[in-house]
Amino acid sequence: MKTENNTDNKKVNESKYFLTRISESIYELSPAYFALVMATGIVSIAAYYIGIGIVAVILFWFNLIAYIILWILFLVRIVRYTKAVITDIVDHTQSIGFFTLVSATCVLGSQFILIYKNYLIAAILWVVGIFFWICLMYLIFTVLTVKEKKPTLSEGITGGWLLSVVATQSISVLSALLATHFEQPYKLELNFLALSMWLWGGMLYIWMISLIFYRYTFFKFSPSDLTPPYWINMGAMAISTLSGAVLIKNTPDAPFLLSLLPFLKGFTIFYWATGTWWIPMLIILAVWRHVYKRFPLIYDPLYWGAVFPIGMYTVCTFQLAEAMNLSFLFFIPKYFIYIALMAWLAAFLGLFRRIMTIIVGRNI
Repeated sequence: MKTENNTDNKKVNESKYFLTRISESIYELSPAYFALVMATGIVSIAAYYIGIGIVAVILFWFNLIAYIILWILFLVRIVRYTKAVITDIVDHTQSIGFFTLVSATCVLGSQFILIYKNYLIAAILWVVGIFFWICLMYLIFTVLTVKEKKPTLSEGITGGWLLSVVATQSISVLSALLATHFEQPYKLELNFLALSMWLWGGMLYIWMISLIFYRYTFFKFSPSDLTPPYWINMGAMAISTLSGAVLIKNTPDAPFLLSLLPFLKGFTIFYWATGTWWIPMLIILAVWRHVYKRFPLIYDPLYWGAVFPIGMYTVCTFQLAEAMNLSFLFFIPKYFIYIALMAWLAAFLGLFRRIMTIIVGRNI
């Protein structure tokens, strides 16, 4: 009887310990975790364009499930750990991660259009994305402006700030994709919104990258400062290129876009060239961080923010080549897709290991 009681007590204790680990994980959940959906969605779209349909579909369903699970976890965190969420919102380095929610929603909407031609669900996600873009854009930047105690530039700004640019451009892309389905006058209005967001995203990038570049080159820089979202330096330009390419394709449906065609083409190439410049630089910095400085390469949810730009560069180059008849560029997405898939797989294995660690209660 005593042995049975001990066994029962052990099971109860293990159950409580497991629930505690789950609770701690939700408490520590990064505001930027929706980058998982961003990354998976854009790699799925890249696979779709390259012609790897089965991979595109598998990643789509994985993404849909991940999106729902993350929403559940975030809602639980908001209800149970409200103070922790508020702390994240007023933090210069954490608050910007909430913009991944907008980007993830719009990327998933783009998947629904491209893979399943489902414009209804895409439109619903578009509305959700715009709602949270408005709320987060003005809430976060107002809070960070009026708060009394602020970090120095070297402590407070990272490449993650460009997630606000990615969120803006993701609305532009989804708006332009939806415009191809609706009739006038909605077609005209959606294209105008897409153009406006494209222009605002570009201006926002110029503001922020100036500060980021200044921080990189004129302040002390350690390996720990080079967090994974620094890849967004390139990713923000890649999604700006994608938005421009889709707008170029939409010019027959919107006369005002046709009148701006030289401007659209020029700035789209400008964005692509800037994003391309960042790739070798980011690789060099990654080698410096992990090889020369031997900074440990361990899973961090922020690494999804590094997978996303690689997938986005694949998609934007494909769309740019198609929109402007630059056939010599098609070789880039043809091979870059495999880099994107390997990066996604590496991040997924890290996530799987983290989940298993939570389940079994120790590192594996």
